[in-house]
Amino acid sequence: MSDRHAWIDASAGVAGDMLLGALLDAGARLEAVQAAIDAVVPGSIRVSTTEVTRAGLRAGKAHVEAVTDSPPHRTWTSIRALLAGAALPAPVRERATAVFARLAGAEARVHGVEAGDVHFHEVGALDAIADVVGVCAALHDLGVTSVSCGPVALGSGHVRGAHGRLPVPVPAVAELSRGWRVVAGGPGELATPTGMALVRTLAEVCEDLPAMTLDAVGVGAGHRDRPDRANVVRVLLAAGNASGTEEAVQLEANVDDLDPRLWPGVLAGLLERGAGDAWLTPIVMKKGRPAHTLSVLCSPDHAERLRAYVFEHTSTLGVRESARRKTPLDRLFVTVRVRDTAIPVKVGHRNGVIVQAMPEFDDVAALARRLSLPERVVLQEAAAAASAAGYAAGARLRTP
Repeated sequence: MSDRHAWIDASAGVAGDMLLGALLDAGARLEAVQAAIDAVVPGSIRVSTTEVTRAGLRAGKAHVEAVTDSPPHRTWTSIRALLAGAALPAPVRERATAVFARLAGAEARVHGVEAGDVHFHEVGALDAIADVVGVCAALHDLGVTSVSCGPVALGSGHVRGAHGRLPVPVPAVAELSRGWRVVAGGPGELATPTGMALVRTLAEVCEDLPAMTLDAVGVGAGHRDRPDRANVVRVLLAAGNASGTEEAVQLEANVDDLDPRLWPGVLAGLLERGAGDAWLTPIVMKKGRPAHTLSVLCSPDHAERLRAYVFEHTSTLGVRESARRKTPLDRLFVTVRVRDTAIPVKVGHRNGVIVQAMPEFDDVAALARRLSLPERVVLQEAAAAASAAGYAAGARLRTP
């Protein structure tokens, strides 16, 4: 089954092995997880599962066993190289790399060092590599394409780590929790840096359980069995994006003194850095001055970076920010042949019916230049080729 949505219940906390156990309990194949881990650190880790009880509830427990004598501490630079050289499916590599990048950034900020030089100690040992790669492989095996998560319980009190006695949430977890709804949830360390990095990277939105038709539930156990609450993470799976909507942020700035020749580069730079869309609106400001409103639509995770880019590359003195929710169409790309040239076509669909089918204009324009034809002619031919192939508005979607 593909195109599934996963909602994570972290109301009792979250750790990497708990999330891995929940995904395996929900139906991810252990052999797929093991193969992905072996691709990154061959012959170093063995993963197994058992059934346990936590506060009287059945749960799956993921066991991660190092089978090498002295697993080395690693930097983010060395882990990134391992992931880049591993024979992994692209979605697994991209997700795992993004998780470790976020974890390294948090540790770097906490310890005042460069991210590439972060020595992970306990969060960079083999078990954490197994947790991160294993979770990403399990999501891929389950066909999960979107993830959301509820508020996360972080815990309270103190723990002892590699750098001495630390308050809970430990500094890296606190850093990773910025912008997410959290609660204490009880005494002790309930959320680990690896678990929080997985949530913050994989989950697109913090939301209570959305309306969804469940097709699988997985329960993953933590190490301790507490009498006051079930020490588990739950994963609820449903076909498709459960809510159909995504959280977004809209940044805006009014600018009346920027050389207009710079605007195309500003817009392109914003899109390259993760903006979902960026545009200009002509306005008239006080004293009749002509100006533009720069608007940037992005995910909450990209807002800080894009806000900094706006300040650096425009002359604005302030950026407004507002929360948005958007409802995107499901999308896929197909290719059609136009005069013996492959042209990509973006297909937007909903509930199995095509809503939009639009040839990629840059490819159309390139072909038009090569053939010395008007762009409108090649665009019409590409649209006709897409329609002839069955990709037209109102048609039932078929697998390309």
